Amino acid sequence: MTAVEARQKLAMDAIKNAFGTDAGEDSINLFVEHHLEELPQSYWQLHLGSSTPEPSAVIGLLKLRSSWGEGDIENFDFTLPDEVTNYVVSVHFDSGGTIDEISMES
Repeated sequence: MTAVEARQKLAMDAIKNAFGTDAGEDSINLFVEHHLEELPQSYWQLHLGSSTPEPSAVIGLLKLRSSWGEGDIENFDFTLPDEVTNYVVSVHFDSGGTIDEISMES
């Protein structure tokens, strides 16, 4: 596993760990809640086999949209498949390689 792949995995693990907690309130919790309300039931049926999936199932759909940074990759943006949204869950690593922010951005 490359260093970038390792950081990507850490970023995804951090999103999963933040979900349902106060730390995820303005990021992954909001992302999931918003998309469950806004996307048609047919989208969820296609991707998750249920028109009303469990919120935690949505996290399993997240795909890396982009990553960037100076030197080491510092930012990872995850979103839903099929370009159904402009929103991402963004994970930022500080200069020491520690995650210092998870946010929902457009």
